[in-house]
Amino acid sequence: MFVKICGITSEEDALLAVALGAHAVGFVFAPSPRQIAPQIAADIVKRLPPEVISVGVFRDWAPQRVSDVAHAVGLHAVQLHGHEPAEAAQWLKTRVPMVIQAFAAGDGRVRKAADYGVDAVLLDAPSPGSAQVFDWSLASEVPPGQRVIIAGGLDASNVEQAVAQTRCWGVDVSSGVERTPGYKDPIKLREFIQAALAALARVGDDAGAADDFEGATDLYDWQDDQ
Repeated sequence: MFVKICGITSEEDALLAVALGAHAVGFVFAPSPRQIAPQIAADIVKRLPPEVISVGVFRDWAPQRVSDVAHAVGLHAVQLHGHEPAEAAQWLKTRVPMVIQAFAAGDGRVRKAADYGVDAVLLDAPSPGSAQVFDWSLASEVPPGQRVIIAGGLDASNVEQAVAQTRCWGVDVSSGVERTPGYKDPIKLREFIQAALAALARVGDDAGAADDFEGATDLYDWQDDQ
């Protein structure tokens, strides 16, 4: 069960997401209303339980620069959200524990996603962060055997339907749990995580949702310690 809360800009929001059951938090280093400086992200990462997956979101950066920032911040994973070639993802996979390759739904590269050699494939709307929902049937274009993360316009009202229709491995949300860009709404955050975890649990192993990322930190549920 993989739930990622992206667009984190504050320690308060990061810790709240984890406390409510998120497995991963994302920091956007690409130009965005949710963009965060690497040093601020590093300070937040230091406060997270070590089992929580910290993800840096990059767009069309040179692979070496992505690697340098990932190690400086202390990230567990990098998410490539531009037009990076397969070679860039493959190179980074040898240098960071986890690589997620994002594609716009319907992009012709999706059918060749297996060539990237990444840990998971993320499908998003053509305009990331736009709160737009794409045609979830396009998830069928991802080659068999790939872990699929669904993003784009998700919120508590539709995440269950997205999981049921796509049989995805995980979900990723940003604007759907915000009160304003970059600032999370505690109620929306709680409702989304509860709905996502319930939906993913129902899908279960049929979607591969119980798999851990090889070579990465184990998924962590803060609530286990309560």
